[in-house]
Amino acid sequence: MGIKSFQGNHVGELKIAADKLSVADCMQKNVVTFTENMCLVEAMKIMIQKKVSGGPVINANNEVIGIISEGDCIKQISDSRYYNMPMSDVSVGSKMSRKVETVKPTENVFDIANQFLHLKRRRFPVIENGKLVGLVSQKMLMKVALELTGNNWKK
Repeated sequence: MGIKSFQGNHVGELKIAADKLSVADCMQKNVVTFTENMCLVEAMKIMIQKKVSGGPVINANNEVIGIISEGDCIKQISDSRYYNMPMSDVSVGSKMSRKVETVKPTENVFDIANQFLHLKRRRFPVIENGKLVGLVSQKMLMKVALELTGNNWKK
């Protein structure tokens, strides 16, 4: 039996040309956030409940001061078990990564895809005027790529 279509089925269509696609077009706006003083156990419960693998840590002014990830939590679980130390007094701030790479909503998604590859990150907080306005992840970019039509990323 022969091949009927070399392009296959299209998942959907975006209303914007791929080369003009910005982070603002595909970012998540309702972001699960954490605070520096939050108990790490509470943050782990939120991650499980909300089905996220981490997220930005913000201060009272909605400024990103860190990132907490599943990996940070797993490391603490391992350390707590090894040293027989309770986790109830461990804060998010003590385990979060303070070096945070961020992106702007106006940046091109293909530039961000390149950053994902080179920086080995799963998500980037989206910052505008110093404040958190969204989150873009590798999964979101994959979703956008599936919505684009054709083999040359043009409509």
